[in-house]
Amino acid sequence: MYFPATYSTLSPDALADFITEAYRFPAVTCKLLVRGVHDTYLVESGTDKYILRVYRDSHRSLEQIGEETSFLIMLHLKGVSVSHPVKGPHGTWTVHAELAIEGIRHMVLFTYAPGTVVKILSPAQLRNLAREMARVHEVAVTFELDGSRWKYDLETTLFEPLRRLKAPFAEDPESYAWLQQAAEKAANYLSQVSLHEVSTGYCHFDFLPKNFHFDGDQVTLFDFDFMGEGWLVNDIMTFWMHLQLDVLHRRQTQAAADEAYQIFLQAYQEIRPLTESELKAVPYLGLGFWLFYMGFHTTHDQFINYSQLPFLQSYTGVMKHLVTTHWPGNE
Repeated sequence: MYFPATYSTLSPDALADFITEAYRFPAVTCKLLVRGVHDTYLVESGTDKYILRVYRDSHRSLEQIGEETSFLIMLHLKGVSVSHPVKGPHGTWTVHAELAIEGIRHMVLFTYAPGTVVKILSPAQLRNLAREMARVHEVAVTFELDGSRWKYDLETTLFEPLRRLKAPFAEDPESYAWLQQAAEKAANYLSQVSLHEVSTGYCHFDFLPKNFHFDGDQVTLFDFDFMGEGWLVNDIMTFWMHLQLDVLHRRQTQAAADEAYQIFLQAYQEIRPLTESELKAVPYLGLGFWLFYMGFHTTHDQFINYSQLPFLQSYTGVMKHLVTTHWPGNE
């Protein structure tokens, strides 16, 4: 009898055999790329490459995975450049390993996103990324939601994470009090935005360079794991956050980041318009981005280091900088 476990890492060699049988691919090799709340493997068969994602049941239910694959299939059918699911020989998008130590593990095989991560984008790359994001959002506003994914709202991005973080901040009540005050200010501002002035649907909520590849100037989007229902401008906010982190860490100047952001916004609006309310909300939504992921880190053991006080204080320092620099009246 195996001792119960909350999380095991499946053998790449065994997965290669499993994929060979499940998908009837010849000469399969498999390599672990990322171990996390889901595990990511590179699968190769001859000259073809794929990405296999092995989910944790504590992280994503089968219904939530199914909604992710449905959205990605729709994006692909609409011509959006995304890594999309590969259908198995039995006509299913999801396969299952039933004999993992902790129980069943659900898997999805995705097409490979060609190219590499690029952190400082050229004007052409900025424009192509923005247009592709806008195309995602064009589909998102018409996609029929099934209710299985979570919502990004004031509760889930500000107040629920703060409750999770209260104990980790026990030895630094001053920083925790600042976060509470900032969350109240963000909530007060965002709650006044008319719902008629914002577009909603499934947003990616992790639109950072690690989640898209460039092959020359052509971009392919991937990793929709945190896809949830909310204001679509959240995706613009996450890319804006990447630019501000570059400035904070002196990888580019504020002037260069501002220019890149304007190029990005102009190209996005060639496909979809943005309201003034959406654009002004971006810095306030940024606080929810940080709090959401800080709160999420408390929910799975592999992130335990990121929930230690020194990390939390470092993240709080980033938020203080962003609030001071980009919230009107907080200079």
